[in-house]
Amino acid sequence: MRGEYKVPGGKLVAVDVEVEDSRIVHAAVSGDFFLEPDEALADINGAIVGLSASASADQISHAITGALSEGVSLIGFTPAAVGIAVRRALGHATGWSDHTFDVIAPVTLNPAMHVALDEVITKEVAAGVRPPTLRFWDWNAPLVVIGSFQSFRNEIDPEGTARHGIGVVRRISGGGAMFMEPGNCITYSLHVPTSLVEGLSFEQSYAFLDDWVMTALADVGISARYVPLNDIASDKGKIAGAAQKRFAAGSVLHHVTMAYDIDADKMLDVLRIGREKMSDKGTKSANKRVDPMRSQTGLPRDEIIARFLASFEAGHQTRRSDYTPAEYAAAQQLMDEKFLTDDWTHRVP
Repeated sequence: MRGEYKVPGGKLVAVDVEVEDSRIVHAAVSGDFFLEPDEALADINGAIVGLSASASADQISHAITGALSEGVSLIGFTPAAVGIAVRRALGHATGWSDHTFDVIAPVTLNPAMHVALDEVITKEVAAGVRPPTLRFWDWNAPLVVIGSFQSFRNEIDPEGTARHGIGVVRRISGGGAMFMEPGNCITYSLHVPTSLVEGLSFEQSYAFLDDWVMTALADVGISARYVPLNDIASDKGKIAGAAQKRFAAGSVLHHVTMAYDIDADKMLDVLRIGREKMSDKGTKSANKRVDPMRSQTGLPRDEIIARFLASFEAGHQTRRSDYTPAEYAAAQQLMDEKFLTDDWTHRVP
């Protein structure tokens, strides 16, 4: 059995294993990584042999670490990466190539509907009703989407939201606020089974699930990197933030918002904490814009999204899809009973 794992920003790790009586009896690690001295490869293989076929990625990593002599250099990979590859070989974890993804192009909806669809579709992935799904948002009204654990009173200026006619909805994932007006951001949600991030820490899974978008950003002329825990940045500063929610039923929601062309003055009139975050970024002048995706690419927002879709489809097994009537109905019910209620929106006062 063979498993592979590409370290984000690093090298490919592959492993072939054989199992007898629920124990690993043979292991052969390979890849385009660097390892000094050469003899350490035999130590890595030897550490895997004898382990239970149900050993966790952490247990495999710990065994490898314990078997390596002081002074061994692993370059482009880690014991944890080997552990993930072994878990994939044993069928406990999956890789990108093990799945065919539904891809949903932007559909213009009430932005609160997209917040609700995040929950609906992630639960469907866990239940096997939908395959893993990548979907892009589009919306027809302004909205501030606050993180699951943010304080409403500390984050939102009610006079500002009233002045600009902007609603507020709390999402199910953590992280910071999203200031969303039609056309000002690029937002996508990735709904995947937990098996795809099996063995990864939360921090590792952020970079892993957005590895594809680094290629997509390069395709539109932006050299980007991941900044732990959840930011994507270029040489000119932050361009995006990610948030994530893991469901006990067996799925993960991972979504990203990129600033395309935001009215910073309006944003700072609506978000209290935004004033502190932006205080050192030169946004006090009138009509200041936060526009990294527009200014750095010179492309219309729709074209950037189209290129992102093309990039994902070029690197993965995909099929184009759309929302079903049942998904719309379930999302509408969640909006009415949860996301548009004061109890949910103000659950952290």
